[in-house]
Order: sequence, then C-alpha cells, then structure tokens
Amino acid sequence: MAWDVTLDDVEAIAIGAGVLGTGGGGNTYLGRVRLARELRLHNAPCHIIDVDNLPDNAVICAVSGMGAPTVGIEKLASGNELENAVRRLSEYLHAPIEALIIGEIGGSNAIEPLITGLRLGLPVVDGDAMGRAFPELQMDTFSIGGVSPSPMALGDAHGNVVIFDHIDTPLRAEEYARNLTIEMGGSSGLVMPMMTGKQVKQFIIRGTLSLAHKLGQVVLSSRRRAIDPAEAVAAAANGRVLFTGKIVDLYRRTTKGFARGYMKITSFSDDSDHMEIEFQNENLIARHNGSLVCTVPDLITLLLFEDGEPIGTESLRYGLRVSVLGMPAPEELKTDAALEVVGPTAFGYEDVPFKPLPGDLRAGSSPVPMHHL
Repeated sequence: MAWDVTLDDVEAIAIGAGVLGTGGGGNTYLGRVRLARELRLHNAPCHIIDVDNLPDNAVICAVSGMGAPTVGIEKLASGNELENAVRRLSEYLHAPIEALIIGEIGGSNAIEPLITGLRLGLPVVDGDAMGRAFPELQMDTFSIGGVSPSPMALGDAHGNVVIFDHIDTPLRAEEYARNLTIEMGGSSGLVMPMMTGKQVKQFIIRGTLSLAHKLGQVVLSSRRRAIDPAEAVAAAANGRVLFTGKIVDLYRRTTKGFARGYMKITSFSDDSDHMEIEFQNENLIARHNGSLVCTVPDLITLLLFEDGEPIGTESLRYGLRVSVLGMPAPEELKTDAALEVVGPTAFGYEDVPFKPLPGDLRAGSSPVPMHHL
C-alpha cells in the first residue's frame, strides 16, 4: 500500500533507521534535519510505494551514501551528490529512472533516498537490500542474488560524477568504489545497482522503511509514557536486551574507508560484569564476559539508556550509559548463500559460528505506519 512521508514522520523514521543501522549508515541527526528542510522547501510529501506496484520492465536504481560514518560528521555533504549521480547515470544510459530503492535501511542512508526522491520527483520503494546496514557493497541481497553491480555511479561534494560502465563482480565494485570514495574525501553518493522492476521484486527485503517508522514510533511512545525504550524496541523487533551499562573503554580509528574498533561496557552494578563489541562501521560481534552472545548478520544496536536514542559508532564516547539490543536478521540474510557474504567469516571471524537469534526482524510489524492506514 502506498503512503506518504510528511514532516510528522521525520523524527520516527530517523530514530528507527538508527535502530536498524547497528551503529552505521551515517548520522541520523544530520539526515533528519536535511529531510525536514527538503519537505518544507517542496511543500509536498515523499511518496512511498509498494514494490508489487512496480511494472516488471520499470528502470529502478538503488541509492545510498558511501564512506566511513566518522567522516560523515566531520565533512558535511553538499547535499546534491546522489541527485547528480542519478541524473548523470540516467543520461548516460538514455533511460529515465522510474523509482528509487533505499540501498540500506540503516542510519542516514534510509533518509538520503527520500531527499533524492523529493528533488527528482520520484517515488521511493518501501524496502531495501540489507534490512540493516553493512559496510561493504557486496553485502546486499541484490548482489547476493546475482544482480550486476554495473553500470554504477559515484558523486562527490564538488559535483563530479564517475560512471563505471562495466565491473565484473560486486567485490571488485566494492574495491574500486571504496578507493574512489577515499579520493573523494571519504564520502560519496552511490547509485548501484540499476535494476528492472522484476529484479527488485525478486530480491528486495520488503517493508523495511515502514519498519523503521514503526520502531521510531515505539521509542517516541516510550519517552512519552516513561517506560524503558530498549525493552519496548526489543519487543517490537522480536529481539532482546543483551546488556545495560556504561562505556568504559573505546578504541576507534578511520582506516581504508571504514571506522573500525571495539568498545567495552561494564554493568552499572558490577564492574566485573562486562560486554565487548567489535565494529567495522556497524557493530559486528558482541561478547558477554567473554562468551559470544550475538553476531552479524543479526543486529547489535546501542541505545542511550535514558531516552532510547540510537548511537552510531561515530558518536561513541567514554561514559555513555547504554542499552545493547540484539535483534534477529531478516530471513533473506540467513540463507547459506547470504551467510557466505554477511556472516562472521566474511568479516574475518573464521572461528566464530553464526548462531541466529530466534525469529525474524519484521515479525509482527505492520506493512505501513498505522496512522497512514
């Protein structure tokens, strides 16, 4: 079912995208400010459509930002990177784009496609290719399903656009695009892949923008009712609270286009009770007192203990009081083919088995935000 994103939806979508971002995807505060401004400028909503309403022969492209989240808060985007890249790629192919897909639903990357849709007058499909955020291009359901990564485009803050006419594999697309993004200052606007409506229907993870909206509403409702937002989000996302405590140690560096590091969180009541989390843009592995409790592709998200605001890896600091959530990944990420690309071994954890949390992230979620029904 189609629905519209209005100013009333911006905060909930941003919070929910932060929950699904597992620490990555870009800073949602900056994204929500830009989306609110764009909605006011256009004085019109962003149209969200159901994937089944796409014609099979429609030309669709996925859009997102690329780069390290630590760069995104130090080097602000010009705001037209994605718009320029979509226009140039469409002109290059002599094919008008009919709708946009969210490349990843996590963080500000869930918001930038809405801004681009407003600027280009295009609808955005309710869904994405990750159901969360991942750090590398080959880690999405389109690439896993065999959709070609090229042609693709990258745009920078100066209006430059680079088009890759042919790239043989998604992994090579990641390597080339990562190096170019570093040369572009550590962040860029990415248009990849180009698809038909039929391909989108086959490989998309459905309803994740609506899910982000729902999770954000849960957080906002928890604040109004003065109840624990972490427990409320865990219930809504079929997950559980893994730990609560204070960040007492943090190591983070920006290297090779990623924010990499780890953190240690100790319990409020017992300093010997602790959790350690390792991340590459996104949180990957969580250990409680040395025992593995949650691994990628399941979602590991930090929320501020006081109000449930999601915390990106770029915003981590000593002393933050946090709740750690574990949420089950969408079923599309738990196939054998997907786990080869997004499971622990894909991140170098050769001896770490994937033991999935029970259920599916979208269990019990509504296909559209309730106030739009």
